[in-house]
Amino acid sequence: MERRKDQGTLILLQYDPPCEDRIRKYMYKPRNPPKRSTTWLPFLRHHVDASWAIDFFTVTALNCATLYVFLVLDHGRREALHFAVTRHPYMDWVIQHLRESMPFGLQPKYLFRDNDGIYGTGVRAFLDGCGIEEVRTAYRNPGQNPFVERFIGTLERELLKHVIVLSPSHLARLLQEFIKEYYHVARPHQGLDGGTPIPHTMPPEISGLSKLVSIPVPGCLHHRYVRVAA
Repeated sequence: MERRKDQGTLILLQYDPPCEDRIRKYMYKPRNPPKRSTTWLPFLRHHVDASWAIDFFTVTALNCATLYVFLVLDHGRREALHFAVTRHPYMDWVIQHLRESMPFGLQPKYLFRDNDGIYGTGVRAFLDGCGIEEVRTAYRNPGQNPFVERFIGTLERELLKHVIVLSPSHLARLLQEFIKEYYHVARPHQGLDGGTPIPHTMPPEISGLSKLVSIPVPGCLHHRYVRVAA
């Protein structure tokens, strides 16, 4: 960037500037340059199998009530480990659902989250007590939490834009069916080389003629296919 600045300055002064490589040759070089820190994206890639993310998104119900959905996502398998719906989220409620998402000692090394005030100081204390390192994204920078943001976008495009939500329990049923019956087991993911968050078990070999059975989920928005003998 500095090289291009210097080149542009020379052009403004009506000089014929040298190429960028020559400018680089004569630029000042500090004797002890600071070590470059690991950038965000490489850090995320290097620890993808040891990190989770949490986030909120909102859905407007038929009666104009705002429903809050809390998500816990495993980065490695893109698996939605836990979700919960409420009209009035608060810090202790979030901590309880974090606890429910970690049964039998299952927990990540890192947990990514934004700076939403709902987390308060209790979420940080809970994570410290579990030995989980909290990783906060920058303010107003959802791109630093890309996997969960992409998952929320998938929910909005493939489910929520096509249904009218009646109540918190109705929204929870829709999410349950979409995630468990379609997203986890039937929807291929580019980030998993065409695989699914819950790996497929190979079906027994079918001899002779076979056919595909279509199973609608949820509400015929999508279909899951199963191969059976004809």
